[in-house]
Amino acid sequence: MRLALFAETFLPKWDGIANTLCHLLDYLAAHGHPALMFAPEGAPAHYAGTPIVGLPAFAFPFYPDLRLVPPIMNVERRLAEFQPDIVHIVNPAFLGLTGLRHARSLNVPVVASYHTDLPGYTDTYRLGWFRDSLWAYFRWLHNQADLNLAPSHFTRRELEAHGFERVGVWSRGVDTAQFHPARRTAEWRARLTGGRPDAPLLLYVGRLAVEKRVEWLRPVLDALPGVCLALVGDGPHRPVLETQFAGTPTVFTGYLRGADLAAAYAAADLFTFPSANETFGNVVLEAMASGLPAIAPRAGGPVDLVQDGYNGFLCAPQDQAEWVALIRRCVETPALLRQLGQNARAFAESRRWEAVFNGLLGDYAALLQAKAPAKVTAPVFLPAPSSTELRPRL
Repeated sequence: MRLALFAETFLPKWDGIANTLCHLLDYLAAHGHPALMFAPEGAPAHYAGTPIVGLPAFAFPFYPDLRLVPPIMNVERRLAEFQPDIVHIVNPAFLGLTGLRHARSLNVPVVASYHTDLPGYTDTYRLGWFRDSLWAYFRWLHNQADLNLAPSHFTRRELEAHGFERVGVWSRGVDTAQFHPARRTAEWRARLTGGRPDAPLLLYVGRLAVEKRVEWLRPVLDALPGVCLALVGDGPHRPVLETQFAGTPTVFTGYLRGADLAAAYAAADLFTFPSANETFGNVVLEAMASGLPAIAPRAGGPVDLVQDGYNGFLCAPQDQAEWVALIRRCVETPALLRQLGQNARAFAESRRWEAVFNGLLGDYAALLQAKAPAKVTAPVFLPAPSSTELRPRL
């Protein structure tokens, strides 16, 4: 099977989308499926043998980390030369429109995968007035695809509630060899506890951005003065967080990758993930593979991962008191913490990437079979609709 990918986000930016795409390209190469990717400029020319076509991009004004490729780009000739069986537009915004337009011109079926809850971020960034317009735009865009994929059942239900059609679930996996309790070392334990290796260690991994709500961990340290915290990651909110956490036993590591990231997970005792707008939460699964139970809000993708009382706990999305109480319960009950960690590892072992991508290839094959007798000839309208009027489904 020949797969063309149009990815709004890829390396050198590292996030859950890039992580998933890197694993996907590795899988495609290992199983002999040729691929071609279009992405914002700055990406490597190749990854896992897949050519990466970098395209000029600009920063999205309300979310500068998101770099957008103008939808007027024309790469149809390059796409036609590749002769894809499937076009997969990943987290489509603007570049996804280019992929959609060219796929329709070449009569190639389109899969669109939803990754980032941008409408959910609008309240955090005081842009609530923009939320309905974003939902309308993404609904209009996704409903032109032959198949839409959400990363979790929670997100699938949310998309369907907003009028998205033909929505399936493409979950995520984890490398259970890379992320493993055996990666725990005294060196990393001492580093992340600031020289207090016997103290309970809480861990957060992810971007340091407003929507991640990392500040929810500050009252935890006030309530549990014997606990240490490690914040792994970086982002625009880091200077604010460094001020908020000044004087507390908190270690900021910046971004970690590879063996260092695996060692950081394994060094901790409990994974704390306060974000309420995650469509999946790869880091939660990586933490579980490392033997850590997780505490997260009962919202978004982590609801698919955290089984309350088995491999962690879920709290009400806006209830900071419950959040603190659940962390306290884990920290003050070592036997419970150990059992939750063992269960977390067992759960992660059932979520390997190979099985996830086997399912994705099955979805591709089913779509090809369903579309084989038909010709896809409808045009794609580039102008987006208003929040109150959608264009007809193509």
